[in-house]
Amino acid sequence: MAESRSKSDVAKRPVRAWYVLRAISGKEAKVKEVLDAAIRNTDLGKYVFQVLIPTEKVLTVRNGKKVIKEKNLYAGYVFVEAILVGEVIHELRNTTNVIDFLSVKDRGTNVPEPLRQSEVTRMLGTLDQMVDETADGANDYIVGESVKVNFGPFTGFTGEIEEVDRERKKLKVMVKIFGRKTPLELENSQVERV
Repeated sequence: MAESRSKSDVAKRPVRAWYVLRAISGKEAKVKEVLDAAIRNTDLGKYVFQVLIPTEKVLTVRNGKKVIKEKNLYAGYVFVEAILVGEVIHELRNTTNVIDFLSVKDRGTNVPEPLRQSEVTRMLGTLDQMVDETADGANDYIVGESVKVNFGPFTGFTGEIEEVDRERKKLKVMVKIFGRKTPLELENSQVERV
């Protein structure tokens, strides 16, 4: 009998896992800021380990200048690695701009549902991949690849890459203008893959 109790106690013991908080869309960064401060300054730091908002860097061209903006991958969601014991659930639910946990109904109550390991791996892997891409230059083009010019006086022209200068992030693209092949020197951000 003692063995069965210890097994059931082990099954009920809270574990460290990733959970999803639903937040007011556009307020995800504020939720992260509040939770990070609470982790640093209160006992919440003993139970909440990380707060993440998966974002991706998007390169846009505005008025001829490259602008990198961060865009949320999952608008309205904040990911939290935590052990949900005692008042921790209450503290997280009652954080400013948090609606509730992503949860399942169990006997009439909403129970926060942890993410499966495969989901966590995919989420963290996606973040790592994006960091690697921004570090290496997300647009590593190769000679012979077809690209379309998306900025400048030759917008809309399609051509083939003749040279790639990775250090300067420049490309030499051959486009047909009035039936003649013409070389253009363009920045990586001025073209897109066809």
